[in-house]
Amino acid sequence: MKILITGVCGFVGSSLARGFLDANSALEIFGIDNLSRAGSELNRPLLKKLGVHFLHGDIRSRSDVELLPDADWVIDAAANPSVLAGAEGSTTRQLLEHNVLGTVNVLEYCRRRNAGLILLSTSRIYSVSALSALPLERRENSFSLRMGSELPPGVTCDGIAEDFSTSPPLSLYGVSKFVSERLALEYGEAFRFPVWVNRCGVLSGAGQFGRADQGILSFWIHACHQRHPLAYIGFGGYGHQVRDFLHPRDLVPLLAKQMERR
Repeated sequence: MKILITGVCGFVGSSLARGFLDANSALEIFGIDNLSRAGSELNRPLLKKLGVHFLHGDIRSRSDVELLPDADWVIDAAANPSVLAGAEGSTTRQLLEHNVLGTVNVLEYCRRRNAGLILLSTSRIYSVSALSALPLERRENSFSLRMGSELPPGVTCDGIAEDFSTSPPLSLYGVSKFVSERLALEYGEAFRFPVWVNRCGVLSGAGQFGRADQGILSFWIHACHQRHPLAYIGFGGYGHQVRDFLHPRDLVPLLAKQMERR
C-alpha cells in the first residue's frame, strides 16, 4: 500500500510516518512538506533513514500537488494548526490558503488518482458560545460538568460528541477546518472515493517544539522547567480547564482500520 502524508516533516506527519512503519515495514510512504515551520527540517533526515520519500512542495500550489506520485491513501496532516491564527489581519489569508485552498488541491488529487482521504481535523470546530454555556463547577481546581444539570445535545459525562453544536463563533481557525471537513465529505460523495474525518483534541508529546499557540503541553512543561510564570486565557484565566492529550502515534491503529474499509 502507498500512503501520501501531507505535512510529513511536521510533528504530526512525521510521528504518523514512524508509527505506520513500526506497525508495518512493508508500507510505502512518501510525503510533501514546505518546511515553513521551525523544526520541520530536523525531521527530514530521520524520515529518510526510515525509507520515507520526501518531496519539497506546498499543498497550496496546485502544480506541486499535481506532480506527486500516485497513492492509495492520503493522510492530510498539513495545516496551520493554531487556534490563534487569523486573529490578526496579516495572517487571515494565509490561514485560509493553508486550511481551505490546500484541502481543495488535495481533494482534486484524490479525485484524479482515486485515492482515499483521511483528514485530520480538530475539536475546535465546536461552537465557542455553546461550550462557554455548559454548566460547569470547580472541583479541586478543575472544571467538571455540574451534577444533575440538563445538558445540551452532543454532551455527556464522557465529553463532546459529533452532534454538538458547530454554530459560529468557532474562531477563524475552527471555521477553516469546518469548511475543510465539509469539502472533503462532499468530494468523497460526488466522486466516490472514501473519506474519513478525525476530529482530534490536543495532539502533543515527544518530538514537539513547544509554542504557546500550538504545542501547549510541551510549552507548559518547558516553562515550568525554566521556572517561567504560566498564563491562561478563557474562563476567567484561572487555568481550571481540563483537556485530553493524545500523541499522534496513538492514532495509527485507528487510521489503519479506516484504511481497511475501502
